[in-house]
Amino acid sequence: MDPIGETPKKNNTEHLIADRREGIGVCGWILVSLSFLLVLITFPVSIWACIKVVREYERAVVFRLGRILSKKAKGPGLILILPCTDTFIKVDLRTVTCNIPPQEILTKDAVTTQVDGVVYYRIRSAVCAVANVNNVHSATFLLAQTTLRNVLGTQTLAQLLAGREEIAHSIQAILDSATEQWGIKVARVEIKDVRIPVAMQRVMAAEAEATQEARAKAVAAEGEMNASKALKQASMVLAESPAGLQLRYLQTLTTLAAENNSTIVFPLPINLLDGFGQKNRGG
Repeated sequence: MDPIGETPKKNNTEHLIADRREGIGVCGWILVSLSFLLVLITFPVSIWACIKVVREYERAVVFRLGRILSKKAKGPGLILILPCTDTFIKVDLRTVTCNIPPQEILTKDAVTTQVDGVVYYRIRSAVCAVANVNNVHSATFLLAQTTLRNVLGTQTLAQLLAGREEIAHSIQAILDSATEQWGIKVARVEIKDVRIPVAMQRVMAAEAEATQEARAKAVAAEGEMNASKALKQASMVLAESPAGLQLRYLQTLTTLAAENNSTIVFPLPINLLDGFGQKNRGG
């Protein structure tokens, strides 16, 4: 990441500024010499008009006879300017928070939504911010609004609700590329809120409820199937061992007696009744 105040690498932005920076001409040098001579004559009173203080988070873009004095902004600390010929503009390099008001957007699947967001950016080249755009903050704000509408207009409602982070990264990349020639570095873009119509909220709630019910029925059906398989295996084991069935009866009685029930239902084996029936017929 570029440190604060460091001039970016040479690119098309610097060429735009370099094209403007030409010599000030003979008349310009004469005026500069007269200004310097005036400072010497009125010294030390004039020194107070020549010294300017630039804060740590600021940079000063100096113009001499209307032309940018240097590709690199001056500061922080004390800077010297010549009266009558030099002017300067201070640029704040601190991170700026740009709140995007709610934008009414028609998504790809024809759903009207209102989306708002926030953009964090800073000026990394004071010279570009002053020379290449009239009002850098207003231009960035309007571009952020337009980019938000354009990007979200290509997304469906489901993509918008599920992929906020990816959409924010896409908006950040577009803004960073578009504002590079203005000396702007977009640090972060966040989508704060997505508002959808009440009728659509009800439809989505009904759809989610139906999905959950279908999922619950599928889980219950799978549980019943597993239980039936387990019962089938248990019946096969008990059929092979009649004594095991009697032990299961006794275990059931133990469970019922432990619950302080006043009535105990004793299961009578059916094969025992068959034995009694056969004895009666024999008698």
